Amino acid sequence: MMKNIHLNHEQSLQVFSNMISNKIHNGFTLEERNDEFLFAVLSKGGKVVNHGLNFTIFCLTLGLWSFAWLYLTVEASKQKKILVAIDEDGLPFEEKCLVA
Repeated sequence: MMKNIHLNHEQSLQVFSNMISNKIHNGFTLEERNDEFLFAVLSKGGKVVNHGLNFTIFCLTLGLWSFAWLYLTVEASKQKKILVAIDEDGLPFEEKCLVA
């Protein structure tokens, strides 16, 4: 038998605040927070690619590393945005946001 656990608003707010704190601790920045509807949008800037190291690997692999290097450069420069929220059942969830 499955039990449905419904959290009251104070418990939901505490879980929500802990989710945001964990994300901020992992390098995200809070962009928007709504304590009434319990959702927040957080973002994380792109990473810096070590081009010197990648150039060395490029030379050692006779150019084959260029595909991986290009992929790393494009993916690392993208900004990540996520939505963290508590749904109507009191369950926390996280979704990726589309970034234009």
